[in-house]
Amino acid sequence: MEDYAHILDFLPQGLPSERGYRKEPVAYALGNTEFKLFELVPKPGVIINIGEIVYIGKDMDKREKILHVKRRVGFEELTAGAQNELPYVVLEVVKANEPHFVQFFNEAQSITTRYHMLELLPGLGKKTMWAILDERKKGPFKSFADIAARIPTFKHPEKVVSKRIESELADPAQKYRIFVSR
Repeated sequence: MEDYAHILDFLPQGLPSERGYRKEPVAYALGNTEFKLFELVPKPGVIINIGEIVYIGKDMDKREKILHVKRRVGFEELTAGAQNELPYVVLEVVKANEPHFVQFFNEAQSITTRYHMLELLPGLGKKTMWAILDERKKGPFKSFADIAARIPTFKHPEKVVSKRIESELADPAQKYRIFVSR
């Protein structure tokens, strides 16, 4: 269960339809831990800013801006604005949760006898994968900067992780998911 979400888009007039606008305001958001996409109904009269973090958990007293979570949505159901905002928000979440993602590099394992979890990261080939595995034998990685310093061919691990999360959100039919909850 997600407790917090990052706002991707806010439509105070509601969604456009064939007959004008639905009157219910709507916001689209990305969950903070499991990367679930949501359609939210804001409380009447509130202003929500894109990029803002809002509480969506079960404790109704803590919900300052969100009336309720209307439903989970797929990437294709997001507005164009929400889809455009998604890469920035994902990168922000990855940076904010750096220890969790560094732990992934420290603990990633083989999926099959010929395929490793690290190979699921976009642009990361066998050479870089072996470099990561060799370096982590010397000691666990402590940060993204530590990973980049110890593996010269891998400059921005946070961006690579972000790209993988984006691809998992955009294509829910992927065989392997590392970061996004189903």
